[in-house]
Amino acid sequence: MQTSDLTKSPAIILGVLRMIDAVIVISMALLANELRNHSLFWQSQEYLSATMIAMLLTLQVFHVSHVYNFRLVDHVWPQFVKVMQAWAAVWLVLIAIAFFTKTSVEFSRIWAGLWFGMCAAGFLVARIALKYRLAAWRQQGKLTRNIVLIGAGDVCRRLVAYLQETRPTGVNLLGVFEDRQSRVPNEIGGLPLLGNTADLLAYARQHPVDQIIVTLPWRAEARMSDLLAQLRTVAVDVRLCPDGIGFELLNRSVSHLAGLPMLNVFDRPLSGWNYLIKGIEDRILASLMLILFLPLFGIIALAIRLDSPGPILFRQKRYGFNNNVINILKFRTMQHEPAAGPDVVQAKRNDPRVTRVGALLRRTSFDELPQLLNVLRGEMSLVGPRPHAVSHNVQFAAMVHEYFGRHRVKPGITGWAQVHGLRGEIDNPEKIRMRVQYDLYYIDNWSLLFDLSILLRTLFVGLVHENAY
Repeated sequence: MQTSDLTKSPAIILGVLRMIDAVIVISMALLANELRNHSLFWQSQEYLSATMIAMLLTLQVFHVSHVYNFRLVDHVWPQFVKVMQAWAAVWLVLIAIAFFTKTSVEFSRIWAGLWFGMCAAGFLVARIALKYRLAAWRQQGKLTRNIVLIGAGDVCRRLVAYLQETRPTGVNLLGVFEDRQSRVPNEIGGLPLLGNTADLLAYARQHPVDQIIVTLPWRAEARMSDLLAQLRTVAVDVRLCPDGIGFELLNRSVSHLAGLPMLNVFDRPLSGWNYLIKGIEDRILASLMLILFLPLFGIIALAIRLDSPGPILFRQKRYGFNNNVINILKFRTMQHEPAAGPDVVQAKRNDPRVTRVGALLRRTSFDELPQLLNVLRGEMSLVGPRPHAVSHNVQFAAMVHEYFGRHRVKPGITGWAQVHGLRGEIDNPEKIRMRVQYDLYYIDNWSLLFDLSILLRTLFVGLVHENAY
Protein backbone atom coordinates (compact mmCIF):
# COMPACT_ATOMS: atom_id res chain seq x y z
CA MET A 1 0.00 0.00 0.00
CA GLN A 2 1.34 3.40 -0.93
CA THR A 3 0.95 6.40 1.37
CA SER A 4 -1.83 7.82 -0.82
CA ASP A 5 -3.74 4.53 -0.39
CA LEU A 6 -4.42 5.48 3.23
CA THR A 7 -6.94 8.05 1.99
CA LYS A 8 -8.90 5.18 0.39
CA SER A 9 -9.65 3.62 3.77
CA PRO A 10 -13.03 4.66 5.21
CA ALA A 11 -11.95 3.19 8.56
CA ILE A 12 -9.00 5.61 8.81
CA ILE A 13 -11.02 8.62 7.60
CA LEU A 14 -13.79 7.95 10.12
CA GLY A 15 -11.23 7.19 12.82
CA VAL A 16 -9.63 10.59 12.27
CA LEU A 17 -13.10 12.19 12.41
CA ARG A 18 -13.69 10.50 15.77
CA MET A 19 -10.44 11.94 17.11
CA ILE A 20 -11.39 15.39 15.80
CA ASP A 21 -14.76 15.17 17.57
CA ALA A 22 -13.01 14.24 20.84
CA VAL A 23 -10.64 17.20 20.46
CA ILE A 24 -13.60 19.51 19.74
CA VAL A 25 -15.39 18.48 22.95
CA ILE A 26 -12.30 19.11 25.10
CA SER A 27 -11.03 22.25 23.37
CA MET A 28 -14.45 23.93 23.29
CA ALA A 29 -14.89 23.27 27.02
CA LEU A 30 -11.59 25.06 27.62
CA LEU A 31 -12.48 27.91 25.27
CA ALA A 32 -15.87 28.34 26.95
CA ASN A 33 -14.07 28.52 30.30
CA GLU A 34 -11.77 31.21 28.89
CA LEU A 35 -14.73 33.26 27.63
CA ARG A 36 -16.69 32.88 30.86
CA ASN A 37 -13.98 32.94 33.52
CA HIS A 38 -11.02 34.42 31.60
CA SER A 39 -8.91 31.38 32.35
CA LEU A 40 -7.94 28.25 30.45
CA PHE A 41 -7.59 26.37 33.74
CA TRP A 42 -10.50 24.45 35.20
CA GLN A 43 -12.36 26.13 38.04
CA SER A 44 -12.69 22.82 39.89
CA GLN A 45 -12.29 19.07 39.55
CA GLU A 46 -15.96 18.84 38.58
CA TYR A 47 -15.33 20.78 35.34
CA LEU A 48 -12.54 18.40 34.33
CA SER A 49 -14.65 15.34 35.18
CA ALA A 50 -17.62 16.67 33.23
CA THR A 51 -15.46 17.32 30.17
CA MET A 52 -13.89 13.87 30.18
CA ILE A 53 -17.25 12.15 30.70
CA ALA A 54 -18.75 14.23 27.87
CA MET A 55 -15.91 13.28 25.52
CA LEU A 56 -16.35 9.55 26.21
CA LEU A 57 -20.13 9.79 25.95
CA THR A 58 -19.89 11.69 22.69
CA LEU A 59 -17.80 9.01 20.98
CA GLN A 60 -20.08 6.24 22.23
CA VAL A 61 -23.42 7.95 21.49
CA PHE A 62 -22.21 9.15 18.08
CA HIS A 63 -21.20 5.58 17.25
CA VAL A 64 -24.52 4.08 18.38
CA SER A 65 -26.40 6.79 16.48
CA HIS A 66 -24.55 5.88 13.24
CA VAL A 67 -23.03 9.34 12.96
CA TYR A 68 -19.81 7.75 11.69
CA ASN A 69 -21.31 6.39 8.48
CA PHE A 70 -19.05 6.86 5.47
CA ARG A 71 -22.06 7.23 3.19
CA LEU A 72 -22.97 10.45 5.02
CA VAL A 73 -19.63 12.25 4.71
CA ASP A 74 -20.63 13.85 1.39
CA HIS A 75 -24.00 15.00 2.75
CA VAL A 76 -23.27 17.62 5.40
CA TRP A 77 -26.81 18.58 6.40
CA PRO A 78 -28.26 15.05 6.94
CA GLN A 79 -25.08 14.19 8.82
CA PHE A 80 -25.30 17.33 10.96
CA VAL A 81 -28.92 16.56 11.88
CA LYS A 82 -27.74 13.18 13.20
CA VAL A 83 -24.86 14.88 15.01
CA MET A 84 -27.15 17.36 16.77
CA GLN A 85 -29.56 14.63 17.82
CA ALA A 86 -26.70 12.62 19.27
CA TRP A 87 -25.10 15.70 20.88
CA ALA A 88 -28.43 16.57 22.52
CA ALA A 89 -28.63 13.00 23.83
CA VAL A 90 -25.16 13.40 25.33
CA TRP A 91 -26.31 16.54 27.12
CA LEU A 92 -29.42 14.88 28.47
CA VAL A 93 -27.21 12.19 29.97
CA LEU A 94 -24.87 14.84 31.44
CA ILE A 95 -27.81 16.74 32.95
CA ALA A 96 -29.16 13.50 34.42
CA ILE A 97 -25.75 12.68 35.94
CA ALA A 98 -25.46 16.18 37.43
CA PHE A 99 -29.00 15.96 38.84
CA PHE A 100 -28.63 12.57 40.50
CA THR A 101 -25.17 13.39 41.89
CA LYS A 102 -26.43 16.79 43.10
CA THR A 103 -23.53 18.58 41.40
CA SER A 104 -25.49 20.78 38.97
CA VAL A 105 -24.98 23.84 41.20
CA GLU A 106 -21.21 23.47 40.75
CA PHE A 107 -21.37 24.49 37.07
CA SER A 108 -21.84 27.85 35.39
CA ARG A 109 -24.95 27.90 33.15
CA ILE A 110 -23.25 30.37 30.82
CA TRP A 111 -20.21 28.10 30.52
CA ALA A 112 -22.43 25.11 29.77
CA GLY A 113 -24.40 27.03 27.13
CA LEU A 114 -21.25 28.29 25.43
CA TRP A 115 -19.79 24.77 25.47
CA PHE A 116 -22.89 23.23 23.90
CA GLY A 117 -23.15 25.83 21.13
CA MET A 118 -19.45 26.00 20.26
CA CYS A 119 -19.20 22.19 20.09
CA ALA A 120 -22.15 22.14 17.69
CA ALA A 121 -20.41 24.74 15.52
CA GLY A 122 -17.16 22.78 15.71
CA PHE A 123 -18.85 19.54 14.61
CA LEU A 124 -20.40 21.37 11.64
CA VAL A 125 -17.12 23.01 10.58
CA ALA A 126 -15.27 19.68 10.84
CA ARG A 127 -17.77 17.97 8.54
CA ILE A 128 -17.76 20.77 6.00
CA ALA A 129 -13.95 20.66 5.97
CA LEU A 130 -14.02 16.87 5.56
CA LYS A 131 -16.46 17.11 2.64
CA TYR A 132 -14.19 19.51 0.75
CA ARG A 133 -11.08 17.52 1.69
CA LEU A 134 -12.63 14.37 0.23
CA ALA A 135 -13.67 16.29 -2.88
CA ALA A 136 -10.07 17.48 -3.34
CA TRP A 137 -8.75 13.93 -2.86
CA ARG A 138 -11.19 12.61 -5.45
CA GLN A 139 -10.12 15.29 -7.90
CA GLN A 140 -6.50 14.22 -7.35
CA GLY A 141 -7.48 10.57 -7.79
CA LYS A 142 -6.48 9.63 -4.23
CA LEU A 143 -9.93 8.54 -3.09
CA THR A 144 -10.81 6.70 -6.28
CA ARG A 145 -11.03 2.90 -6.20
CA ASN A 146 -9.47 1.39 -9.31
CA ILE A 147 -11.50 -1.69 -10.22
CA VAL A 148 -11.06 -4.44 -12.80
CA LEU A 149 -13.56 -7.16 -13.71
CA ILE A 150 -12.82 -10.80 -14.44
CA GLY A 151 -15.42 -12.59 -16.55
CA ALA A 152 -16.99 -11.00 -19.63
CA GLY A 153 -20.38 -12.69 -19.68
CA ASP A 154 -23.90 -11.57 -18.85
CA VAL A 155 -23.06 -10.83 -15.20
CA CYS A 156 -20.28 -8.48 -16.30
CA ARG A 157 -22.49 -6.67 -18.81
CA ARG A 158 -25.24 -6.16 -16.20
CA LEU A 159 -22.76 -4.81 -13.66
CA VAL A 160 -21.12 -2.41 -16.13
CA ALA A 161 -24.53 -1.14 -17.27
CA TYR A 162 -25.63 -0.68 -13.65
CA LEU A 163 -22.51 1.29 -12.69
CA GLN A 164 -22.71 3.45 -15.80
CA GLU A 165 -26.33 4.24 -14.95
CA THR A 166 -25.80 5.01 -11.26
CA ARG A 167 -22.42 6.76 -11.73
CA PRO A 168 -21.10 6.18 -8.17
CA THR A 169 -18.42 8.60 -6.98
CA GLY A 170 -14.93 7.30 -6.41
CA VAL A 171 -15.22 4.30 -8.76
CA ASN A 172 -12.86 3.95 -11.72
CA LEU A 173 -13.39 0.87 -13.93
CA LEU A 174 -10.12 0.03 -15.67
CA GLY A 175 -11.10 -2.89 -17.86
CA VAL A 176 -12.23 -6.50 -18.21
CA PHE A 177 -10.30 -9.78 -18.22
CA GLU A 178 -11.60 -13.03 -19.70
CA ASP A 179 -10.01 -16.40 -20.39
CA ARG A 180 -12.38 -17.30 -23.23
CA GLN A 181 -11.50 -14.30 -25.37
CA SER A 182 -12.67 -15.81 -28.64
CA ARG A 183 -16.27 -15.69 -27.37
CA VAL A 184 -16.42 -12.02 -26.35
CA PRO A 185 -15.99 -8.65 -28.11
CA ASN A 186 -12.94 -6.42 -27.63
CA GLU A 187 -14.85 -4.16 -25.24
CA ILE A 188 -17.88 -4.29 -22.95
CA GLY A 189 -19.78 -1.09 -22.30
CA GLY A 190 -16.74 0.90 -23.40
CA LEU A 191 -14.35 -1.04 -21.14
CA PRO A 192 -11.44 -2.67 -22.99
CA LEU A 193 -10.71 -6.39 -22.85
CA LEU A 194 -7.22 -6.47 -21.27
CA GLY A 195 -6.34 -10.16 -21.37
CA ASN A 196 -6.82 -13.45 -19.51
CA THR A 197 -6.34 -14.47 -15.85
CA ALA A 198 -2.53 -14.65 -16.18
CA ASP A 199 -2.57 -11.13 -17.59
CA LEU A 200 -4.78 -10.01 -14.69
CA LEU A 201 -2.32 -11.33 -12.08
CA ALA A 202 0.53 -9.45 -13.76
CA TYR A 203 -1.62 -6.33 -14.25
CA ALA A 204 -2.64 -6.25 -10.56
CA ARG A 205 1.02 -6.33 -9.51
CA GLN A 206 2.13 -3.63 -11.93
CA HIS A 207 -0.79 -1.18 -11.72
CA PRO A 208 -2.62 0.53 -8.82
CA VAL A 209 -5.58 -1.90 -8.68
CA ASP A 210 -7.67 -1.68 -5.50
CA GLN A 211 -10.38 -4.23 -6.20
CA ILE A 212 -11.04 -7.20 -8.45
CA ILE A 213 -14.70 -8.06 -9.02
CA VAL A 214 -15.41 -11.60 -10.19
CA THR A 215 -18.30 -11.44 -12.67
CA LEU A 216 -18.58 -15.14 -13.47
CA PRO A 217 -21.87 -17.06 -13.18
CA TRP A 218 -21.85 -18.78 -9.79
CA ARG A 219 -22.97 -22.06 -11.37
CA ALA A 220 -19.50 -22.38 -12.99
CA GLU A 221 -18.15 -23.93 -9.80
CA ALA A 222 -14.96 -25.51 -11.11
CA ARG A 223 -13.92 -22.41 -13.04
CA MET A 224 -14.79 -20.16 -10.08
CA SER A 225 -12.83 -22.30 -7.62
CA ASP A 226 -9.70 -22.27 -9.80
CA LEU A 227 -9.96 -18.52 -10.39
CA LEU A 228 -10.36 -17.68 -6.68
CA ALA A 229 -7.34 -19.83 -5.82
CA GLN A 230 -5.23 -17.78 -8.26
CA LEU A 231 -6.62 -14.45 -7.07
CA ARG A 232 -5.65 -15.28 -3.48
CA THR A 233 -2.04 -14.53 -4.41
CA VAL A 234 -2.56 -10.83 -5.22
CA ALA A 235 -2.63 -8.08 -2.58
CA VAL A 236 -5.96 -6.52 -3.55
CA ASP A 237 -9.57 -6.85 -2.39
CA VAL A 238 -11.50 -9.55 -4.26
CA ARG A 239 -15.30 -9.38 -4.51
CA LEU A 240 -17.95 -11.62 -6.05
CA CYS A 241 -20.68 -9.94 -8.02
CA PRO A 242 -24.05 -11.50 -7.03
CA ASP A 243 -25.53 -14.03 -9.43
CA GLY A 244 -28.10 -16.22 -7.75
CA ILE A 245 -27.09 -18.99 -5.35
CA GLY A 246 -24.98 -21.24 -7.58
CA PHE A 247 -21.80 -20.86 -5.55
CA GLU A 248 -21.49 -21.07 -1.78
CA LEU A 249 -18.96 -19.29 0.40
CA LEU A 250 -19.67 -19.60 4.12
CA ASN A 251 -19.03 -16.92 6.74
CA ARG A 252 -18.33 -14.13 4.26
CA SER A 253 -19.42 -10.57 4.93
CA VAL A 254 -21.10 -8.29 2.42
CA SER A 255 -19.96 -4.87 1.23
CA HIS A 256 -21.67 -2.49 -1.14
CA LEU A 257 -20.72 -0.78 -4.38
CA ALA A 258 -23.16 2.01 -5.24
CA GLY A 259 -25.76 0.22 -3.11
CA LEU A 260 -25.27 -3.14 -4.85
CA PRO A 261 -24.27 -5.97 -2.45
CA MET A 262 -20.93 -7.65 -3.05
CA LEU A 263 -19.83 -10.83 -1.29
CA ASN A 264 -16.42 -10.32 0.34
CA VAL A 265 -14.12 -13.19 -0.58
CA PHE A 266 -10.63 -11.99 0.42
CA ASP A 267 -9.63 -8.72 2.05
CA ARG A 268 -6.28 -7.09 1.59
CA PRO A 269 -4.33 -8.08 4.72
CA LEU A 270 -3.01 -5.36 7.01
CA SER A 271 -5.13 -2.56 5.58
CA GLY A 272 -6.40 0.58 7.31
CA TRP A 273 -5.40 0.93 10.97
CA ASN A 274 -3.62 -2.43 11.02
CA TYR A 275 -1.34 -1.22 8.23
CA LEU A 276 -0.52 1.95 10.17
CA ILE A 277 0.05 0.08 13.45
CA LYS A 278 2.40 -2.44 11.86
CA GLY A 279 4.26 0.33 10.03
CA ILE A 280 4.76 2.26 13.27
CA GLU A 281 5.82 -0.94 15.05
CA ASP A 282 8.40 -1.68 12.35
CA ARG A 283 9.89 1.83 12.26
CA ILE A 284 10.11 2.30 16.03
CA LEU A 285 11.44 -1.15 16.93
CA ALA A 286 13.82 -1.31 13.95
CA SER A 287 15.27 2.11 14.88
CA LEU A 288 15.77 1.06 18.52
CA MET A 289 17.33 -2.25 17.50
CA LEU A 290 19.65 -0.55 15.02
CA ILE A 291 20.90 1.80 17.75
CA LEU A 292 21.25 -1.10 20.21
CA PHE A 293 23.18 -3.31 17.78
CA LEU A 294 25.34 -0.55 16.28
CA PRO A 295 28.48 -1.58 18.26
CA LEU A 296 27.87 -5.20 17.21
CA PHE A 297 27.64 -4.06 13.58
CA GLY A 298 31.13 -2.61 13.85
CA ILE A 299 32.59 -5.74 15.46
CA ILE A 300 31.01 -8.03 12.85
CA ALA A 301 32.14 -5.80 9.97
CA LEU A 302 35.74 -5.86 11.26
CA ALA A 303 35.66 -9.65 11.74
CA ILE A 304 34.39 -10.23 8.20
CA ARG A 305 37.05 -7.93 6.76
CA LEU A 306 39.85 -9.72 8.64
CA ASP A 307 38.52 -13.23 7.94
CA SER A 308 38.24 -13.23 4.14
CA PRO A 309 38.51 -10.86 1.18
CA GLY A 310 35.36 -9.36 -0.25
CA PRO A 311 32.55 -6.96 0.69
CA ILE A 312 31.12 -6.83 4.20
CA LEU A 313 27.52 -6.83 3.05
CA PHE A 314 25.86 -9.33 0.75
CA ARG A 315 23.00 -8.21 -1.49
CA GLN A 316 20.53 -10.57 -3.07
CA LYS A 317 17.36 -10.06 -5.12
CA ARG A 318 14.32 -11.59 -3.48
CA TYR A 319 10.59 -11.22 -3.87
CA GLY A 320 8.90 -8.80 -1.52
CA PHE A 321 5.37 -7.45 -1.12
CA ASN A 322 3.07 -8.24 -4.06
CA ASN A 323 5.89 -10.09 -5.85
CA ASN A 324 7.99 -6.95 -6.25
CA VAL A 325 11.72 -7.68 -6.36
CA ILE A 326 13.80 -6.11 -3.56
CA ASN A 327 17.50 -6.23 -2.67
CA ILE A 328 17.87 -7.64 0.82
CA LEU A 329 20.99 -6.99 2.88
CA LYS A 330 22.93 -9.54 4.92
CA PHE A 331 26.39 -9.77 6.39
CA ARG A 332 28.51 -11.82 3.98
CA THR A 333 29.00 -15.34 5.33
CA MET A 334 30.52 -17.09 2.29
CA GLN A 335 33.64 -16.76 0.20
CA HIS A 336 33.22 -13.90 -2.23
CA GLU A 337 32.71 -15.14 -5.77
CA PRO A 338 31.38 -13.35 -8.86
CA ALA A 339 27.75 -14.24 -9.53
CA ALA A 340 27.62 -17.18 -11.92
CA GLY A 341 24.02 -16.73 -13.02
CA PRO A 342 20.44 -16.28 -11.80
CA ASP A 343 20.28 -19.67 -10.05
CA VAL A 344 21.11 -19.63 -6.34
CA VAL A 345 22.49 -22.72 -4.61
CA GLN A 346 21.12 -23.07 -1.07
CA ALA A 347 23.56 -23.38 1.79
CA LYS A 348 23.95 -26.93 3.05
CA ARG A 349 25.25 -28.36 6.30
CA ASN A 350 29.08 -28.12 6.36
CA ASP A 351 28.99 -26.04 3.18
CA PRO A 352 32.63 -25.35 2.15
CA ARG A 353 31.70 -21.91 0.87
CA VAL A 354 30.88 -20.67 4.40
CA THR A 355 33.69 -18.75 6.10
CA ARG A 356 34.74 -19.20 9.74
CA VAL A 357 33.09 -15.94 10.80
CA GLY A 358 30.17 -16.71 8.50
CA ALA A 359 29.48 -20.02 10.25
CA LEU A 360 29.15 -18.22 13.59
CA LEU A 361 26.95 -15.51 12.09
CA ARG A 362 24.66 -18.06 10.46
CA ARG A 363 24.31 -20.14 13.66
CA THR A 364 23.30 -17.04 15.64
CA SER A 365 21.29 -15.44 12.78
CA PHE A 366 23.37 -12.27 13.23
CA ASP A 367 23.91 -12.29 9.45
CA GLU A 368 20.29 -11.08 9.12
CA LEU A 369 20.82 -7.88 11.17
CA PRO A 370 21.45 -5.55 8.18
CA GLN A 371 17.86 -6.25 7.10
CA LEU A 372 16.88 -3.71 9.76
CA LEU A 373 17.84 -1.20 7.05
CA ASN A 374 15.40 -2.93 4.66
CA VAL A 375 12.73 -2.48 7.34
CA LEU A 376 13.48 1.24 7.72
CA ARG A 377 13.32 1.59 3.92
CA GLY A 378 9.83 0.09 3.97
CA GLU A 379 10.81 -3.00 1.95
CA MET A 380 10.49 -5.50 4.81
CA SER A 381 8.89 -5.91 8.22
CA LEU A 382 10.40 -7.21 11.42
CA VAL A 383 7.90 -10.08 11.33
CA GLY A 384 6.56 -11.73 8.21
CA PRO A 385 7.17 -14.59 5.78
CA ARG A 386 10.87 -15.00 5.07
CA PRO A 387 11.77 -13.91 1.52
CA HIS A 388 13.32 -16.46 -0.83
CA ALA A 389 15.68 -15.93 -3.74
CA VAL A 390 13.96 -15.17 -7.05
CA SER A 391 14.96 -18.48 -8.63
CA HIS A 392 13.72 -20.41 -5.58
CA ASN A 393 10.32 -18.71 -5.78
CA VAL A 394 9.61 -20.30 -9.14
CA GLN A 395 10.73 -23.70 -7.84
CA PHE A 396 8.68 -23.50 -4.62
CA ALA A 397 5.56 -22.16 -6.36
CA ALA A 398 5.51 -25.31 -8.48
CA MET A 399 5.44 -27.38 -5.27
CA VAL A 400 2.77 -25.45 -3.33
CA HIS A 401 -0.35 -24.06 -5.00
CA GLU A 402 -0.81 -21.16 -2.53
CA TYR A 403 2.86 -20.24 -2.32
CA PHE A 404 2.51 -16.73 -3.80
CA GLY A 405 -0.09 -15.92 -1.13
CA ARG A 406 2.91 -15.29 1.16
CA HIS A 407 3.59 -12.09 -0.78
CA ARG A 408 0.34 -10.43 0.27
CA VAL A 409 2.34 -8.79 3.09
CA LYS A 410 5.91 -7.55 3.38
CA PRO A 411 8.54 -10.24 4.06
CA GLY A 412 10.04 -10.34 7.53
CA ILE A 413 13.37 -10.80 9.25
CA THR A 414 11.71 -13.46 11.41
CA GLY A 415 8.37 -15.17 11.18
CA TRP A 416 5.86 -17.64 12.59
CA ALA A 417 7.45 -20.47 10.61
CA GLN A 418 10.97 -19.62 11.80
CA VAL A 419 10.11 -19.70 15.52
CA HIS A 420 8.72 -23.20 14.92
CA GLY A 421 12.08 -24.35 13.60
CA LEU A 422 11.18 -24.18 9.89
CA ARG A 423 14.40 -22.68 8.60
CA GLY A 424 17.55 -23.73 6.81
CA GLU A 425 17.79 -25.80 3.65
CA ILE A 426 14.56 -26.80 1.85
CA ASP A 427 15.41 -30.20 0.39
CA ASN A 428 11.93 -31.73 0.06
CA PRO A 429 8.41 -30.46 -0.81
CA GLU A 430 7.02 -31.09 2.68
CA LYS A 431 9.32 -28.48 4.23
CA ILE A 432 8.10 -25.70 1.95
CA ARG A 433 4.47 -26.80 2.40
CA MET A 434 4.83 -26.48 6.16
CA ARG A 435 6.42 -23.04 5.85
CA VAL A 436 3.63 -21.82 3.59
CA GLN A 437 0.99 -23.10 6.03
CA TYR A 438 2.58 -21.21 8.92
CA ASP A 439 3.05 -18.06 6.81
CA LEU A 440 -0.57 -18.02 5.63
CA TYR A 441 -1.77 -18.60 9.20
CA TYR A 442 0.27 -15.57 10.30
CA ILE A 443 -1.18 -13.40 7.52
CA ASP A 444 -4.77 -14.39 8.29
CA ASN A 445 -4.39 -13.95 12.07
CA TRP A 446 -2.11 -10.91 12.36
CA SER A 447 -2.24 -8.73 15.44
CA LEU A 448 0.23 -6.49 17.22
CA LEU A 449 0.43 -8.94 20.14
CA PHE A 450 1.04 -11.78 17.68
CA ASP A 451 4.00 -9.85 16.23
CA LEU A 452 5.43 -9.05 19.65
CA SER A 453 5.11 -12.67 20.77
CA ILE A 454 7.01 -13.83 17.64
CA LEU A 455 9.77 -11.29 18.31
CA LEU A 456 10.00 -12.45 21.92
CA ARG A 457 10.15 -16.11 20.89
CA THR A 458 12.83 -15.23 18.33
CA LEU A 459 15.02 -13.83 21.11
CA PHE A 460 14.75 -16.99 23.21
CA VAL A 461 14.31 -19.84 20.75
CA GLY A 462 14.68 -18.48 17.24
CA LEU A 463 18.19 -17.06 17.03
CA VAL A 464 20.15 -20.29 17.48
CA HIS A 465 18.77 -23.43 15.88
CA GLU A 466 20.12 -26.71 14.60
CA ASN A 467 18.82 -25.91 11.10
CA ALA A 468 20.70 -22.59 10.95
CA TYR A 469 23.85 -23.32 8.95
